[in-house]
Amino acid sequence: MSNCIMIQGTMSGVGKSLVTAGLCRIFYQDGMTVAPFKSQNMALNSYITKEGLEMGRAQVVQAQAACTEPSVLMNPILLKPCTDMGSQVIVNGEVIGTMKAVDYYAYRPGLRGVIRHAYEKLCESYDMIVIEGAGSPAEINLNQDDLVNMGIAEMFDAPVLLVADIDRGGVFAQIYGTIMLLPSEQRTRIRGVIINKFRGDPEILKPGLTMIEDLTGVPVLGVVPYMHIDIDDEDSVIRRDNTAHKPLEIAVIRFPRISNATDFNPLDRLDAVHVNYVGSMAEFSNPDMVILPGTKSTMADLEWMRQNGLEALVKKTAAAGKPILGICGGYQMLGTVIRDPHNTERGGQIAGLSLLPVETVFEPQKIRLRSSGTICETSGAFKKLSGASFDGYQIHMGISVPSDDVCAFALLTDGSRDGAVCKNVAGTYIHGLFDQNAAAALEEMLLEQRGISRDELPVVSDAAAFRESQYDLLAAELRKSLDMDKIREIY
Repeated sequence: MSNCIMIQGTMSGVGKSLVTAGLCRIFYQDGMTVAPFKSQNMALNSYITKEGLEMGRAQVVQAQAACTEPSVLMNPILLKPCTDMGSQVIVNGEVIGTMKAVDYYAYRPGLRGVIRHAYEKLCESYDMIVIEGAGSPAEINLNQDDLVNMGIAEMFDAPVLLVADIDRGGVFAQIYGTIMLLPSEQRTRIRGVIINKFRGDPEILKPGLTMIEDLTGVPVLGVVPYMHIDIDDEDSVIRRDNTAHKPLEIAVIRFPRISNATDFNPLDRLDAVHVNYVGSMAEFSNPDMVILPGTKSTMADLEWMRQNGLEALVKKTAAAGKPILGICGGYQMLGTVIRDPHNTERGGQIAGLSLLPVETVFEPQKIRLRSSGTICETSGAFKKLSGASFDGYQIHMGISVPSDDVCAFALLTDGSRDGAVCKNVAGTYIHGLFDQNAAAALEEMLLEQRGISRDELPVVSDAAAFRESQYDLLAAELRKSLDMDKIREIY
């Protein structure tokens, strides 16, 4: 078996994914072949592999940090919440159905073989596996048949590093409570503690570190400062700290079930563009452009937008001639009608915003494929985007059919066409649309619309080079903050 180490957390959001990504880059820099692994991920940010299989975006980020190709073996089980009580269940990149939580907990013991097979296949190709847990190992109501934290550590005999978030407060209670709630045989698997997101003078913290080590018997292996690293978010809870004044604003509708919000991170990195995630009329100001993003529940989120008044504001913005773009579920909403004859979401039909002459029908089978190509030539508001290239992917349940007289938005390399564009309104199923040169083209489009000279702005960094620089910065900060010699002794 390969060497392995597991990153668990005192709770969700402590930074497990970021620490995992940083360790992946460090071990890669040290000459190892490295793969991330998360047995089960619950997130709405997903990705389509070259094989057309679906996996969690966090493990894609970690694979990129390790300079290796993303594979569903790295995330064999993905849960995509579609209601408060149920999720779409994806196993080995394929949808097997939608389950309520109680049904999934009854079903999941049968997935042990799936998890073991995925991990052992990774071990055939990699020197080092960095495993990420989920939530907290101290969820005592869920520990029976656990398949994400200590159950995985035991399955693969993995030493565990426990990450705690000091920025939220109560870090010592987090650490002590988590360790003490575990059975004694599981406590011994925790070989070190990492305190994450620290702001201030570490000297003030030192007495507490000594006391928590005495109380738990577990060494603190490092205090990681609060890092301003620009790496894709694991899920759709957007907490971006972009407060700098920028002349352009893009409003992204923040649906309750927004998915693949990482589509817009490249836009937020542009020098002239601020991305404002809007969830109410009060947050909607006077944007230069509106984007309707993807969503796991198109019909329900369309009703939400209709009921809280955002639909009217989007239509008003469109009537003013400003560009409106819909991606995936957002594209479906821009059409005239959405039909669900197979009860894929909830059955029946719902009227769209009628900003594009497009009809959508939900089908039981999910479409998953990589999609590369260029944006079509157009004479409308999106003219500046003509010819911009992309290498993205599609994940959707619906088939959208534009009327015969509507131009397609994108031309794919296989000769097929995607989406629709009509004057200042466009829609597409392509995720990752802005990861290449379309982001800079969009910025030029909006600058021209506002009469601002592009020459007045700094040069935008190459997206791929910028991403690599962020992984290197993350690794460098972890090397400074963690006792890497002790961590090497642990695995």
